Amino acid sequence: MSINAVQFQAGFSMPEFFASYGTEAKCYRALYQWRWPQGFRCPCCAGRARSRFKRGGAIYSQCSACRHQTSLIAGTMFQGTKLPLRTWMLALHLLTSTKTNMAALELMRHLGVNDKTAWRMKHKIMQVMAEREATRRLSGFVQIDDAYLGGERNGGKAGRGSENKQPLLIAVQADATFTAPSVVVIEPVRSFDNASLTDWIARRLAPECEVYTDGLACFRCLEDTGHAHTKLDTGGGRAATEAAGARWVNVVLGNLKRAISGVYHAIAQGKYARRYLAEAAYRFNRRFRLPEMLPLLATAMMRCKPCPEPVLRMASNYHG
Repeated sequence: MSINAVQFQAGFSMPEFFASYGTEAKCYRALYQWRWPQGFRCPCCAGRARSRFKRGGAIYSQCSACRHQTSLIAGTMFQGTKLPLRTWMLALHLLTSTKTNMAALELMRHLGVNDKTAWRMKHKIMQVMAEREATRRLSGFVQIDDAYLGGERNGGKAGRGSENKQPLLIAVQADATFTAPSVVVIEPVRSFDNASLTDWIARRLAPECEVYTDGLACFRCLEDTGHAHTKLDTGGGRAATEAAGARWVNVVLGNLKRAISGVYHAIAQGKYARRYLAEAAYRFNRRFRLPEMLPLLATAMMRCKPCPEPVLRMASNYHG
């Protein structure tokens, strides 16, 4: 039996983490390098000359040209935090190094913070992952499937019309022989209708893809938008899920549902599904780069705009 390259790859161990980011000074230097790799740049005028001063224990920089004052974390996803940078770095490490991911309550126990703080940290990090995945487009050979998060409520609608179900699309880009998946897109949609699918296709597929689906009626618009469309005879049973054109999308979908039920048990899919799905896609798309995931995600945190709690809670599952 061959060794799974993803499971057996070297990661970024705890001793390595504490050697690199175990103190506040080390975290500051790392974040500084990721935000300003070419040296300080004023966010207002792009000036390089500056003076530095301390206020309230924090280090600030004042641009010598426009006199604008800023700090390392101002204008980033870290803005406004009262937590030490090393706590944030440990959270990023835990959320990128674990195979099965980590819920906010588990993060709370590891970091020694309260549940509300852990929730904010977790959702800010997932928001950054969602923003990084928002512009991903698939090309070449693509497998697409429709699915739902959630289940039926007692006394509610049954089947596809259930008010407790969040429709989503999962798409996997693979090689021509379907030997291995490359990258995925997992995103909620309003419904499985032509309008939603046409919008999704325009944003998520490069021109002239070769797409494989189960033939759901809404997928007919793939042909109208210039893509080659193969409808698979999914029928039922195990053989249907292992068909060449559907295998990887079913593998990823199965892993996604097991992760959500095993790690989170339940999520508010009507409001936050986009973040949880983007988190799964972000981790999958970087599965061969475990040692790099912490600096990649921390750099993304430094480049994303602030997201205060009121904005964090006003989440939307849909694009636009």
